[in-house]
Amino acid sequence: MKKIKLIIFSLLALALTTGCQDDDIEFGDITSPTNIQIAVDIVGADASSPNGDGTGAVNFIATADNAISYQYVINGVELSPTTSGIENFIFSNLGLNTYSVTVLAFGTGGVSTSRIIEIDVLSTYEPPADLITMLTSDSSRTWRIKSEQGGHFGLGPVGGNLNEFYGASTDEKAGVGMYDDRYIFNVDGTFTHITDNTNDDAGVVTDGTVFGREVLIDELNGTGSGNPNGADVENYPYSDFSEQWFITAPGDVETLNLTGVAFLGYYIGGDHTYKFEMRSANEMVLRSTDGNGQFDWGFILIADD
Repeated sequence: MKKIKLIIFSLLALALTTGCQDDDIEFGDITSPTNIQIAVDIVGADASSPNGDGTGAVNFIATADNAISYQYVINGVELSPTTSGIENFIFSNLGLNTYSVTVLAFGTGGVSTSRIIEIDVLSTYEPPADLITMLTSDSSRTWRIKSEQGGHFGLGPVGGNLNEFYGASTDEKAGVGMYDDRYIFNVDGTFTHITDNTNDDAGVVTDGTVFGREVLIDELNGTGSGNPNGADVENYPYSDFSEQWFITAPGDVETLNLTGVAFLGYYIGGDHTYKFEMRSANEMVLRSTDGNGQFDWGFILIADD
């Protein structure tokens, strides 16, 4: 009996000691950001056109003391966090409109400080109805990389011929995190990237992987590093996510704009804009310049319906 009492007492003492040790865990200083500054560049704005050139494009740069990341909320739409504080956004509502922009600056421990500004932006471009119908089926439409066609992915010089330097052969990039991605364009301007459409048979599973360029893909701030292969990073772990899309036409070139870190096919950073090289009822060829300003990348997408 004495031995049993002694064992019980020892266990209780160990539990109390462990509890005290847990209470002593230190998490470091928690610092709230201060002095948020927001620089606003309305593209094309000058003395005669203070609200811009009609493209609706606005470049933002946020800074703050003791901030480690930022997040923009534009007219109630939450954009993906950014460590740089830089955000490029296209305001597509026709006419001259006033928009509310909130910047959240996050410090250590997840604490945040916010600042709200209002800006007046002019947008005069209205995308062709047939382009909206093609992209969204006037409701929602899903797209994928056309892996069964040679040249569905490649690169060339900036402003030069697509695939001049490289063009992927049929199904060449199978298993790297590209072909199982799906891109959903909704007519309300929302965009969803499914990073693995093969794991949703028994219900929605958001886990997946993506494919991208070395260093640039780190902008995604994913949970893992993926598999380096030359200048590519294959099967970079990343979950499904949503952003916004807009159509503009700088220089009369129809251009698809994606907000935040949204991308198609292969992550290349940059300004996340894709120029239409060709489009038909069920297919489109897009061009985008990478964040290094080094190459133009080409993508062929086909409707997955």
